[in-house]
Amino acid sequence: MASATGIPQHTPIDPDTDGLPGPDEPLLGRPGDASQGSQASIAKNLIIGTGIIAEASTLLLFASVWAAVFMNKLILFSVHPLAQSFGFLVLVQSVLVLQPTHTGSQKKVGQRIHAGLNLLALASFIVGVVVIEVNKFKSNGPHFHSVHGYLGVITSIWIIVQYGVGFTMWATPKLYGSEENAKKIWKYHRMNGYVLFLLMMATITSAVETDFNKNVLGLKLWAMIIIMVLLVVGIYPRIKKQKLGL
Repeated sequence: MASATGIPQHTPIDPDTDGLPGPDEPLLGRPGDASQGSQASIAKNLIIGTGIIAEASTLLLFASVWAAVFMNKLILFSVHPLAQSFGFLVLVQSVLVLQPTHTGSQKKVGQRIHAGLNLLALASFIVGVVVIEVNKFKSNGPHFHSVHGYLGVITSIWIIVQYGVGFTMWATPKLYGSEENAKKIWKYHRMNGYVLFLLMMATITSAVETDFNKNVLGLKLWAMIIIMVLLVVGIYPRIKKQKLGL
């Protein structure tokens, strides 16, 4: 059954059906470091626990890329770092907002926001990829001539698969036979997402070794590595082991 907006009306997958917090100890940090309060706004999920570190480092990355781009003459290729950095910023928000949820009602809201932000991030990533391909064809530029190029292709394919599986599990779980079957693979979707996030950070870091960055943007490798380390420190300690089935 669909609503007036065309979005299926069903209860999103909730692996923890009892609605109780359970053992909310993060992999790092003290218990409760990243658990949404019963009366707290979901917006606070972005900064509670070590989330503030991830938020600050992501904003620093975004500001650094956009400042570097706009300090130089804008060309078609400029859209690529702008779109990819914006998509990554949005993606981090989607992760941070969902991580601390633990009750059934919190997860329903968190999953909707997570899905919406992921679609926005995906759209931005697609724009970035399309621009770089159009630019290469217009200039007869070579493909796959850098580590960043190879990682970018692998990451793009992985993102599409991850998003496709995640969205269909949430919106149309019957594609997997039943909601129960979809629930069984939900933890693997989460695990896969955290591995993919590491690959995305590696792809972004490798961009500083490209000719465009060396000749135009001038972003430093050491600064990018620090930002990525801070992102790991900010996001991964908030992982809840029980959400991964551990």
